[in-house]
Amino acid sequence: MIEDAALLARAEALVKAYTAAGKKIATAESCTGGLVAALLTAISGSSKVVERGFVTYSNEAKAEMLGVSTAILAAHGAVSEQTARAMAEGALAHSQADVAVSITGIAGPDGGSPDKPVGLVHFGLGRTGTQTRHLERRYGSLDRGDIRRRAVEDALGLLEGAVA
Repeated sequence: MIEDAALLARAEALVKAYTAAGKKIATAESCTGGLVAALLTAISGSSKVVERGFVTYSNEAKAEMLGVSTAILAAHGAVSEQTARAMAEGALAHSQADVAVSITGIAGPDGGSPDKPVGLVHFGLGRTGTQTRHLERRYGSLDRGDIRRRAVEDALGLLEGAVA
């Protein structure tokens, strides 16, 4: 995925835009396993923009590294709007970033249920001084790689909309 020309072009444009705005990004990734941070850091000059990335695949990591409440995790699960929002807010609180994007979902092929099917992904977008946004996607029963790729694309879209 890091070699994908279209994704690299978007990442390069993001790095340039965030550099020009003087803003820093943090990522909090679960089902994408750090792909957004890897894509951004593939760009020369990204050290001016990427403050840090959290890969919080387990519930314990979400709680320990990002401060996601165990009550949220118990009540709503790792794949939920509440967890995605808390992950983005935690990434902001545990970094020096101005903007944080979070991703938590079910990439499959296993792990889905009727209420949380494979392909369900929740995103959070936190910005200092604003309310955390949420985005839900249901990509369907694509293969694991396609779900992760689409999640990366949507995370980049959230970051593109937050640079202003």
